[in-house]
Amino acid sequence: MNVLVNENGDDVCDYCFMMMMMMMMMMMVVMIMMMMMMMMVMMMMMMMMMMVMMMIMMMMMMMMMMMMMMMMMRMRMRMMMMMMMMMMMMMMMISEIIQNM
Repeated sequence: MNVLVNENGDDVCDYCFMMMMMMMMMMMVVMIMMMMMMMMVMMMMMMMMMMVMMMIMMMMMMMMMMMMMMMMMRMRMRMMMMMMMMMMMMMMMISEIIQNM
């Protein structure tokens, strides 16, 4: 079922994979912006516990998104590595926030 074949001989699957990656990057940017907004609002309100909870919820959402993307993906290993990186970043952010409390 190679409908979309270009010079390199890539099939539709690779194309879809690329599109997925791009969409995921967009989602990540939006999520990070949302998190920044939330953090700013929470800082203004001075509800630290609320902020931490929000962060954890965002983390959960990220994990779910990553899992879903991974299910859809064909190349699993790259997704695994990306997930690991995201988790590490999240943990670092949360630890920083907790330290700042």
